[in-house]
Amino acid sequence: MTMTDPIADMLARLRNASMAGKEQVAMPASKVKEEVAKILEREGFVEGYAIEGDVKRTLTVKLKYGPQREKTISGLKRISTPGRRVYVGHDKLPRVQGGLGVAIISTSRGMLSDRQAKKAGVGGEILAYIW
Repeated sequence: MTMTDPIADMLARLRNASMAGKEQVAMPASKVKEEVAKILEREGFVEGYAIEGDVKRTLTVKLKYGPQREKTISGLKRISTPGRRVYVGHDKLPRVQGGLGVAIISTSRGMLSDRQAKKAGVGGEILAYIW
């Protein structure tokens, strides 16, 4: 069976693993998911990620917790879906949770966080909010 929204599946897996206190979560890999994981690592929401396998690739994301096992990811929200695309210009880029969260934006220069897109002066499709 094919998956209609792989990014929403990735976000749901991350949310569920974080709520359950898991150390890591595995999912089928793709270039888009790898870029999302790269942004999450750069922004400090996950410790790291790895891609394993040649033919059937698997993306394994290592979750990050605070010293008392506090979750670094408290919320995830899918914004643009296959049935409803949401685009913004460079002057209308959103601030997530007053700047504490991150918006993942697919731009003509690749996947960027809202801060990077603002610095580069580009807009694009808002994929998700993470805080």
